[in-house]
Amino acid sequence: MKTVSQLRAHEPSRLALSLELIRWRRPEGWLLLLWPTFIALWVAARGFPGWSLLAIFGLGTILMRSAGCCVNDTADSNFDMHVERTKCRPIARGALSRRQALTTAVWLATASFGLVLMTNLVTITWAIVAGGVAVLYPFTKRVFAMPQLVLGIAFSFGIPMAFAATHGVGFLGLGPDIPAIAGLVSANLLWVLAYDTVYAMVDREDDLRIGIRSSAITLGRWDVIVVTTSYVASLLVLSATVLMTSGRSEILFGCAVAAVLIAWHSREIRTGKRERRLRSFVANHWIGCALFVGTALSFSQ
Repeated sequence: MKTVSQLRAHEPSRLALSLELIRWRRPEGWLLLLWPTFIALWVAARGFPGWSLLAIFGLGTILMRSAGCCVNDTADSNFDMHVERTKCRPIARGALSRRQALTTAVWLATASFGLVLMTNLVTITWAIVAGGVAVLYPFTKRVFAMPQLVLGIAFSFGIPMAFAATHGVGFLGLGPDIPAIAGLVSANLLWVLAYDTVYAMVDREDDLRIGIRSSAITLGRWDVIVVTTSYVASLLVLSATVLMTSGRSEILFGCAVAAVLIAWHSREIRTGKRERRLRSFVANHWIGCALFVGTALSFSQ
């Protein structure tokens, strides 16, 4: 890994820096958002939701996650330079200004909003609220003991948006599936709490030193137990939700694969080694992939 001084001496172009800012070479970030959203689309449509909605939500997820990276790094720039894992990020090392990052965020969010305009008024309203929560999240790390819960809320807006785009009727445009939405959101909240606590465990010593709050700090010696419990609870809630809505058991195939992955994650984080915990976090999207495949099979014709 290059040092900050080495990176500053050979700074790439503005475009390359912007791609670095949005973590373009790390797709696991947007995959963590994409799988729950695709699961929601399949449940809402009771099967394949159509290429139009897949394109809107797929591209929109990537664009909004990228915009979120810009906002997060702008808000945390004074902290990132003191954290080993983040000190080489473009803003933290001085390669990009906050203004440049926010300009990039505005362009990305505008493009994403343009996609949402192709749905309906209720989905657009949900998207505006989601954007507000996404902007708020970085600042909660200074105030709340469990900011990962706020991140879980921000990362779950794709679920009601998927139902609103599919149905557009009923309470808040969510159609007749309020119990299914509640189940999917609850499962996703638990999953986000699990994997982002693992992420926070990597930075715990640095966060304690600079005054950033996280679930890893709040949970202390209970962190591994809570993470493992959250993984298992998320799996149970999601499988029950898909079983009840589809009436078919194919989701259990995805759950079985996810359970094996969760066992591996539990082993990795128990080592206490930062690099293995970081590897565990990065690999979390495979859990979402397994559950999506199980869900899609449950609603296959």
